[in-house]
Amino acid sequence: MTASFDYGVHAVLLDIEGTTTPIDFVFNVLFPYARSHAAQFLERHGSSPGVLEDLSGLRREHLQDTSQGFSPPAVKNPNEPKSFVPYIDWLIECDRKSTPLKSLQGKIWAEGYASDELRSQVFDDVLPALTRWRAQNRTLAIFSSGSVLAQQLLFAHTTAGDLTKFLSGYFDTTIGTKTDPGSYGQIARKLECPPAEIVFISDVVSELDGAQAAGLHVLLCNRPGNHPQPENAYNIIQTFDDILPD
Repeated sequence: MTASFDYGVHAVLLDIEGTTTPIDFVFNVLFPYARSHAAQFLERHGSSPGVLEDLSGLRREHLQDTSQGFSPPAVKNPNEPKSFVPYIDWLIECDRKSTPLKSLQGKIWAEGYASDELRSQVFDDVLPALTRWRAQNRTLAIFSSGSVLAQQLLFAHTTAGDLTKFLSGYFDTTIGTKTDPGSYGQIARKLECPPAEIVFISDVVSELDGAQAAGLHVLLCNRPGNHPQPENAYNIIQTFDDILPD
C-alpha cells in the first residue's frame, strides 16, 4: 500500500530490526557476535563499573526467571563475570528484551565496530529517506529494544556510511517497553513534539498498538524476511520511498 501522506507530521520515529535493518543481520550477525565474544569481553572488562552494573541487572533477572520457573542456566558464581555467559546465551536465544543484556551487547558490539569486524546493514531506501526527511525539517529518532549505545553504533557504521548525522534522538527500553503507550508519551515529551505530529514505523503490530494508543500515527513495515503479523487495520509499507515524499 502506498502511504503518500502528510499528517502534519513533524517527527519520524523508527524501529530498527525489520524496519531500517534486515532481521537477518540482527539474528545472524549481531547476536552470534555477542555470544561468541561474551566470555572474552567479560574476562577483560568484567570489573569495569558499566559492566558490573549490567551484571547486577542480569543477576536480578536471573533470580526472577528462577522464581518464575523458567529454569535458566545456572550462574555458578555470581562474583565471577564469566559465570554469566550461559545465562547470556540463553537470553539471546530467547530474544529477551532485557535492558541489562542489551546494554552489555552494545558494549561488546562497540569493540566489533571499532575493529571493523562489524559493519551494519540498512535497506537501500533508508539513506534517501533520511536525507529527504531531514531536508523537510522533520525530526528523526529511533526507538529500539537495543541499547542507545547499540543504536548509535549501528547507524554510525553502516554500509551506506555514517547516518547518525540525520538522527536527533535514540530511545531504548530504559524509557519503557515498546508496547506500552506510556513509552511513546515520554518520547513525545522528550522530542518536544505532540504525539499527533509523530509517525512511528515498525514491523510489529503490538508496538504499533502502543504507539497508536498514545496518539501517534503508525505504519506497519513489511520488509523481506520479516515475521508475519496479525491482521490489522494499519497501513502497510514496503519501502520508505512512499513515506512523506517531496
